[in-house]
Amino acid sequence: MMHPDDSLPGHAIDRPALLAALRARLAQLDRSDGTRAGGEGVPLCDAIDHHLPGGGLARAAVHEVLAADAGAAAGFCALILARSRGSVLWIAPEPDAWPPGLVRFGLSPADLVLVQAPRRQDALWAMEESLRCPGVAGALLAVDALDLTAARRLQLAAEAGGAIGLLLRPDSEEEGGATAALTRWRVGALAGTGSAHDLGDPRWSLELLRCRGGRPQRWDVTWRPAAERLDLDMAERLDPDDATEAEQKAVPARGRHRAR
Repeated sequence: MMHPDDSLPGHAIDRPALLAALRARLAQLDRSDGTRAGGEGVPLCDAIDHHLPGGGLARAAVHEVLAADAGAAAGFCALILARSRGSVLWIAPEPDAWPPGLVRFGLSPADLVLVQAPRRQDALWAMEESLRCPGVAGALLAVDALDLTAARRLQLAAEAGGAIGLLLRPDSEEEGGATAALTRWRVGALAGTGSAHDLGDPRWSLELLRCRGGRPQRWDVTWRPAAERLDLDMAERLDPDDATEAEQKAVPARGRHRAR
């Protein structure tokens, strides 16, 4: 098991040394048969997957996650990385990811490489190199802000390597500008399913703020750790458009019944 301090170097980074260490670590972690998941998206849950172009969260692309709640956003990102099915990296200025805690969201410490990069330029470099690496299934960069040029470089790197990239950022009122990411999400926390003595299963508010080729949407979901399943909350399961269409079809049907 990889512990919080079992990470790649976090001081002034010697980039050739870091790249060599990264390749060596990935070679140790790689238990695949050499095949990738292909063009299929990373699955979340059926209702969300059907809403996203192509089904699921696209690989070979970068996605932004704005943290309205830090714990909820980290859990959502861990879930995505776990379902990318392969070796993944978590790059941050501080070692804020706790691998045993991420297990709750299906992310095995055996698949995780932590990279501590206090300097922003080193963090961006590590993220770009990770996304280009064929042995990487997914990579996350925790960053306060990112200009459009840097974001485009990361998107191009993801397209080249085929990995899914996550930009984990704080939520703010200024986050409505242009983005090179394929999707932009805001993740918040909702009251859990437990009691005062048991937190129960975590519940999240997922807002799809931007989606290239799609439209914004919002879902309330519950993560079921025991089943490793993301469930749409009951009140969310019927799409409003579907409900309206069903009502329109039901009215003439009732009229025909009375006419007989």
